[in-house]
Amino acid sequence: MFDYIKGCITYINPEYVVVENHDIGYQIFTPNPYIFTVNNEIKTIYTYQYVREDLIALYGFASREQKELFMKLISVSGIGPKGALAILASGNPSQVVQAVEEEDEKFLIKFPGVGKKTARQMILDLKGKLHDIVPDSMPSLFADMNEQEVKSQSSDSLDEAIEALKVLGYAEREINKVVPALMKESLTTDQYIKEALKRLLK
Repeated sequence: MFDYIKGCITYINPEYVVVENHDIGYQIFTPNPYIFTVNNEIKTIYTYQYVREDLIALYGFASREQKELFMKLISVSGIGPKGALAILASGNPSQVVQAVEEEDEKFLIKFPGVGKKTARQMILDLKGKLHDIVPDSMPSLFADMNEQEVKSQSSDSLDEAIEALKVLGYAEREINKVVPALMKESLTTDQYIKEALKRLLK
């Protein structure tokens, strides 16, 4: 129904952003809300409306390719929107494509909610069907922020990143394994999430 929405980001939390367009605030769930900032800049977010008997939700992405990959992922039996967002939040879709093409189940089961059965289903359903929507030139889902923003509020940023990881489905025990290393860094929320996911997917 909605292909994209253009507007200003007015609110961000670990699960979603709010985009205001003509005095209407759209709640949009996105893989990593912290790639966005609250300001008056007009952003284009490519959206997918998910409808179920007990749920109507908007999911949003920084590019049309991300949206297409999300749609491919939720077409796989066993992967819902939350699981697809967790996979997209890794920031490196080319790794996902490579894992599917090479039938690398060990890599795929590292994502929250993806067991051996679901990984096998992903390979069965998606192998040979992803190259056209994840070109090599696809930008990272994680946008680097200005260096001057990195130094301040790193503790709050780490807390926000931890909450975002929980929302994506990572267990507290898994998160706790990478927190000590993250505490040594002074990063933005977005960068903490990126670094944590790198470590969690090793």
